[in-house]
Amino acid sequence: MTSENATPAADAPVDNGHGHTTATLGSLIVGSIGVVYGDIGTSPLYAFREALVAAGGHRAPGVGHAEILGVLSLIVWALIIVVTIKYVVILLRADNNGEGGTLALMALAHRAVGGNGTVVIMLGIIGAALFYGDAVITPAVSVLSAIEGTKLVTKAFEPYVVPITIVLLVAIFAVQSHGTAKVAIFFGPIMCLWFFVIAIAAVPQIIQHPGVLAAFNPSHAVYFMFHHGIIAFVTLGAVFLAVTGAEALYADLGHFGKRPIQLAWLFLVLPSLTINYFGQAALVLRDPTALENPFYLMFPDWALIPMVALAATATVIASQAVITGAYSLTRQAIQLGLLPRFEIRHTSESHSGQIYIPRVNTLLLIAVIVLVVMFKSSSSLASAYGISVTGTMVVTSLMAFVLIWKGWKWSPILAGALILPFLLIDLTFLTANLLKVFDGGWVPLAAGGVIVMLMYTWRRGSRLLFEKSRKLEFPLADLVAMLEKKPPQRVKGTAVFLTSDPVSAPTALMHSLKHYKVLHEKNVILTIETAPTPKVDISERVRMEEISETFSKITLRFGFMESPNVPKALAIARKTGWQFDIMSTSFFLSRRALKPAAHSGMPRWQDHLFIGLSRTANDATDYFQIPTGRVVEVGTQVTI
Repeated sequence: MTSENATPAADAPVDNGHGHTTATLGSLIVGSIGVVYGDIGTSPLYAFREALVAAGGHRAPGVGHAEILGVLSLIVWALIIVVTIKYVVILLRADNNGEGGTLALMALAHRAVGGNGTVVIMLGIIGAALFYGDAVITPAVSVLSAIEGTKLVTKAFEPYVVPITIVLLVAIFAVQSHGTAKVAIFFGPIMCLWFFVIAIAAVPQIIQHPGVLAAFNPSHAVYFMFHHGIIAFVTLGAVFLAVTGAEALYADLGHFGKRPIQLAWLFLVLPSLTINYFGQAALVLRDPTALENPFYLMFPDWALIPMVALAATATVIASQAVITGAYSLTRQAIQLGLLPRFEIRHTSESHSGQIYIPRVNTLLLIAVIVLVVMFKSSSSLASAYGISVTGTMVVTSLMAFVLIWKGWKWSPILAGALILPFLLIDLTFLTANLLKVFDGGWVPLAAGGVIVMLMYTWRRGSRLLFEKSRKLEFPLADLVAMLEKKPPQRVKGTAVFLTSDPVSAPTALMHSLKHYKVLHEKNVILTIETAPTPKVDISERVRMEEISETFSKITLRFGFMESPNVPKALAIARKTGWQFDIMSTSFFLSRRALKPAAHSGMPRWQDHLFIGLSRTANDATDYFQIPTGRVVEVGTQVTI
């Protein structure tokens, strides 16, 4: 007899969170180690060093025993409370049809509160904006910290650290257009090797100084916090570097499923990170001068060059994970109406999640290189690192409270009792990181502020444009009734009119009647909806409604993590009974030229910003993957 909750064998197929089996548990665990844990896995390169420096150890002839154990205890308990309990145990349960991440959680919370979801939407926008800040800083600080290891081999490398870092970063972003499927095969094994190596290297240090294990006692963390005043608070901002990447646990839920991510963390990643941090602490206790770079100095001289190479590879993987996350987040934001349409290229025929967005790739590369040139060292960049991640975690905690209260139907007291401790910890970390605003922390705040403004402007402007267009447009039902009574001249074939408002007559239809004075034999009013779920089942993709003998409505539904493909979806409509020939079908789209109005619902500068964003939007024909030879575009001018 077997238990229902028994863990499947490593070679048994498991559900990946989407309702079907795709891979064995073992392969999913290895895959999650490569993609999910790249960021947090490379934190030992700089986190412990920066935390000790913040604690003031660099000013003393010998690093104090209490400071080392205090900082180590803070790091260990941050990994246990923030990552293990909050993310691995609690938040991985808050999935949106198997998907996780800031915008997936926003969609869940928004659905839970119903119509009163403005605050939730704003939280989602802020969380997404801060994630972009993380996506810029992670490649810069990770690659810089790895290449800085060359200075320990010979000081002659010091002038070349920044140039080598830039070359490596350009190479990372250059290969994005080819897709990550082939490279990703090696990510898991390499990161497994990384975690084994950093753990094994630390063991001799711990054996030589076993007293460091006392840091498991949280009293050392409490003592440090209460006896070091403002210094302890500043140190918290650096301690947080040890848990950066925790959001990836949740964001990549849909790629690997809950169980592989949990098992990878509990049985490899957490133990390896903990052992490595203990090893670094033991080394500094024995030799305070090792504070210069305790991670690399744990290794013998002959192993330095191989470790720099392995670390550089690991940081490339960490960078890859966050860059891919930025693509996924952008697609979700577009589908949820937070950003204009961008060109999205699919880099894999079998994995819809593997995409490449050229515009996002270019902007990220420029921003990353600017940061490297501005800050020049991982220590300087570390000051800018924590704010974006802590801000995202605060937003995640707030939305999780809303979901648990409204969506899971817990009482607000119980929901608060569960989430409030984590929220207080997140706010404490955020406040500690805000002390570093003038030392570089302004970078993610400035970047996040710009993105929040862009997303809010696009969402607000799109809504105002929709409301204004509806007032000006003619009701579809009335127009169809008039045309059936007094039909114009008919031409053969089918006309498909794309519109975001199926209640009103599409602008392209009105202009076609006005200028051509003809109507096709069959006319379809096509609306594309974004569902509040990551993916939509094929059976729910198409909804058809016949208005009259010559007019019908078709609604195509796509999840917010899917790329809309109109021809494929219409092929499904054919199977449900709608007869049409794609080669005798014309697609009519309205192309609006926006002009600022004298009075609108937004300030003048925001009107111009919205108009500018609309001009950068990718062509609807390309975005919806409609055959270009079958498209007729009708231009109109609209004031907003």
